Amino acid sequence: MMNERFKVAAVVGATASGKTALAVSLAQKLNGEVISADSMQIYKGLSVSTAKPTEEEMCGIRHHLIDFAELNEEFSVARYCELGHAAIADISSRGRLPIVCGGTGLYVDSLLKNIIFADIPQDEQLRQRLNDEFDEVGGEEMLRRLAEFDPESAAKLHAADKKRIVRGFEVYTLSGTTISEYNRRSRSFPDRYNYCIIGIGYRDRQKLYDRINRRVDMMLEAGLVEEARSFYSENSGKTAVQAIGCKELLPYLRGEEPIEASVERLKQETRRFAKRQLTWFRQNDKIIWIHADECQSYDELVERAAHELITNLML
Repeated sequence: MMNERFKVAAVVGATASGKTALAVSLAQKLNGEVISADSMQIYKGLSVSTAKPTEEEMCGIRHHLIDFAELNEEFSVARYCELGHAAIADISSRGRLPIVCGGTGLYVDSLLKNIIFADIPQDEQLRQRLNDEFDEVGGEEMLRRLAEFDPESAAKLHAADKKRIVRGFEVYTLSGTTISEYNRRSRSFPDRYNYCIIGIGYRDRQKLYDRINRRVDMMLEAGLVEEARSFYSENSGKTAVQAIGCKELLPYLRGEEPIEASVERLKQETRRFAKRQLTWFRQNDKIIWIHADECQSYDELVERAAHELITNLML
């Protein structure tokens, strides 16, 4: 029965769109707690580069699944869902509303759509060989090769997504089945939750890009360069090293180019990342989009989002 399932709200959108602030405002209004769905904010440290919410920004609202994984830890979407389901059960058991908030579409979809993760084979030695091959021939070539046997997965991936490209090769080599097929099988289960997803959009894309550029400038003022320098001198994180905000500064940290060039690259890569996020979310027809630049005020944005949640979840 619908009313026997936990009610879950979600707030999604591109980086710098205002997701965190909206989720916090909704939590204040609807007696909720926030569950992060950001694949980089799970890591300890990297607070500036991942735009991790500060205590001030949290406004006293409890946040889950932030700042708990080690930088060199391999972290899977299956593990995220395991922890996410536990957080939803915990929050709901205390009579509060779980509000999933983040820009990692795979995390949001996997958690809310009740994707069941099969026991997909793994082989560390094979994975290391594939990682070495990726480093040798490059992401574009590996993505092209992946498309030869799994075009569906390849179409969804960026050439820089080393982890998932390598995983696609590993799964197919070991099982003869593409990871796309595994994913299809895992999605054949009914929804686990009664959920409603609010998406923050911008009719004028340039307004989002302006927000991104301002976000980068604020990160620099907050110590982004120092955080990146410390990270690369002290850590060898396998997944966290992909965080936008650190790797773009490497040429500057190595003395290969001026800071201005690295910052411009960072802004450009963040805008590209935002486009990929929006492409992912637009495939989900269950998202209720509210365009922030069509709202007369922030309060109107909050009221419209709250109205949708109250109506759809019967809060």
